[in-house]
Amino acid sequence: MEKVTVLPSEKLINGWIDPSFLPAGEDKYYIRNRQVRVPDGGWRHLTSDEIERLVKNDNTASSWDTIWVTDEFRPKLIKNNKFYGTVRIGRVSDNGLQFHDLRLPVGITNSSIHSCDIGDDCAIHDVHYLSHYIIGDRCMLFNIQEMSTTDHAKFGNGIIKDGEGESVRVGLHVMNETGCREVYPFDGMITADAYLWAKYVDDKPLQERLRAITQAGTDHHRGYYGTVGEGCVIKTSQIIKDVQVGPCCYIKGASKLKNITISSSAREPSQIGENVILVNGIVGYGSRIFYGCTAVKFIIGTNCNLKYGARVIDSILGDNSTVSCCEVLNNLIFPAHEQHHNNSFLIAACLMGQSNMAAGATVGSNHNSRANDNEVVAGRGFWPGLCTSVKHSSVFASYVLLAKGAYPAEMHIRLPFSMVSNNESAGRLEIVPAFWWIYNMYALERNSWKYQTRDKRVTKIQNIEFDTYAPDSMEEAFEARALLEEWTGRAALGEKAGECGTEELRVAGRSLLEGEPSRVEALEVCAAGAEKSSRKVLVRHPYKAYHAYGDMIVHYAMSNVLRYMEEHPGETLMSLSPLAEGTRQTEWINLGGQLMKASDVDALRADIGSGLLADWQAIHHRYDELWARYPQDKLTHSLQLLCAMSGAGGINSQMWASLVERESRIQDFICEQVYRSREKDYLNPFRRATYRSEDEMLSAIGPLEENSFVQHIRQSAAETKDKLAQLIIK
Repeated sequence: MEKVTVLPSEKLINGWIDPSFLPAGEDKYYIRNRQVRVPDGGWRHLTSDEIERLVKNDNTASSWDTIWVTDEFRPKLIKNNKFYGTVRIGRVSDNGLQFHDLRLPVGITNSSIHSCDIGDDCAIHDVHYLSHYIIGDRCMLFNIQEMSTTDHAKFGNGIIKDGEGESVRVGLHVMNETGCREVYPFDGMITADAYLWAKYVDDKPLQERLRAITQAGTDHHRGYYGTVGEGCVIKTSQIIKDVQVGPCCYIKGASKLKNITISSSAREPSQIGENVILVNGIVGYGSRIFYGCTAVKFIIGTNCNLKYGARVIDSILGDNSTVSCCEVLNNLIFPAHEQHHNNSFLIAACLMGQSNMAAGATVGSNHNSRANDNEVVAGRGFWPGLCTSVKHSSVFASYVLLAKGAYPAEMHIRLPFSMVSNNESAGRLEIVPAFWWIYNMYALERNSWKYQTRDKRVTKIQNIEFDTYAPDSMEEAFEARALLEEWTGRAALGEKAGECGTEELRVAGRSLLEGEPSRVEALEVCAAGAEKSSRKVLVRHPYKAYHAYGDMIVHYAMSNVLRYMEEHPGETLMSLSPLAEGTRQTEWINLGGQLMKASDVDALRADIGSGLLADWQAIHHRYDELWARYPQDKLTHSLQLLCAMSGAGGINSQMWASLVERESRIQDFICEQVYRSREKDYLNPFRRATYRSEDEMLSAIGPLEENSFVQHIRQSAAETKDKLAQLIIK
């Protein structure tokens, strides 16, 4: 335990940086002087009249010679303060500042200030200890217990300073609890960076380079001051230590902020609220954290919300996410995650975005009674329902919904857009493939729309695929059709199935799935390898699902064709046909929300490992280059997927005509199903029973015909069908 020691009074001023860590010829203020903007006209010493007035106002200083001011300094506004070391004060005008209902006069009162730079027209009142900070213009600091910076401050970056050992480095242990996927956080880190680092732990050159460039990306010298950007308001807070605060940030009632960076700007102001504890982390632009939240060892992305007592520990939360009333531990979470309710618990998982955890959901058991190295991996759109319990190690395809229940064993669900339920009475796991498309089109179509409309980011570093129908989910849909063929063939052949290879089973199943639905529905189709148990895993309505997946793929592909041709008016259907030739990219990597071809990720890793991409700026530039290419990649993938669906080597005019006609029917289907799936809420007698009359119901939820999203889909479908008609003409 460290002890209180007695220091000579001069050490209070001069002992901040050990002289052994100062470059030759530099003093303790050399970095500070680089951080500070020198005011027009520079600083000057106090006049004797100013010193006299300051003394009369009950101010003291270790030396008045180390207090520097501008020509617009008014000593009458400086009252009852203690100054130590070199303090430089900008313009002090006879004005006031207001933020919401807080009004304070410009000036400094009742504060202890040690070696700080204070900008123009600041209001600093009742700050009991302000040490080694650079305060921007027009800041309001009121009723703060301690606000200080150490000489080795890292502001949440996972680096070590001169003279420090690896034991003090702060790393984030994401995806599992062992630390084997440790990443070093840094200001500007996005989920793509974290996934690249954490996932490919077997790529030793990549790992070495990422550690090296992160350490080199932030200056390792001691002596950086904490900063508060212009227009910030910090009030009624307890401990703020080793913190960088961006402009226009609002901090009120914080309990403890230590070793963090809070990114903020006039266009994307961040907020930290009452009783919040933040230690060792990075807060993204435009994020809001309040109402008793705790985050320790974390990165919180841009435009995120943390509220109502949430706890985030050793985790990374992607952009546009909200976490409330729950605990998140050792996770890597991609953008647009929602976790709003109490008693939900997420541990040692990688959720790939657009996910939603319901109240009482527990994803990931701690250790499975053995080592704590288990993980959960879930594709985009993962939704564990009320009071679900999911075991390590489980894997879920995109847009899997788990119905309420305690799932007794690990699962590997390869069928996207499915609903999974634990049928305890029948002693089996049940999967309804393509559930969202068949039974809840309103929610499915609304997904892409809502995530795009909720994206309020101005600073968009992380590229995000919001479209539900994208290369990752459509490759899963294509694989799902193959699995349904195999499992249906196995069910049809019975005991003879053991004598058949996979292709024979698929041929038998395909014949049935493309025939009469009654023949398939009469079979008991089971999913092999879906659960770590000896019980059956029943696939419900495989016929409907098989054809639903086919429609999804066509819809995805034709939507991309339409989009591309809108952006390139000179193109025709036949001019695009050659793109369908060649080998299809079947493996797509979700890198933090941005989809990339696996081959591009492999090239990215190689270029980092070789040193060709020498810093994070260069890596982010590569992300952006791949993002610019992505529409073309997606178009090519769409056309090749259509060929794979038909079994043809290319697309001719007859096939185009058939595809256009099919997509037109799909548009009608989507439009109708969006309406019908929402209509269920109006026709449900149990829901209607909660209202005393239909008038009350319509006043509460609005008439169905006036639903804004239903209207949006109808308009979109009509416009799309018009475009499809023009395609044939072209």
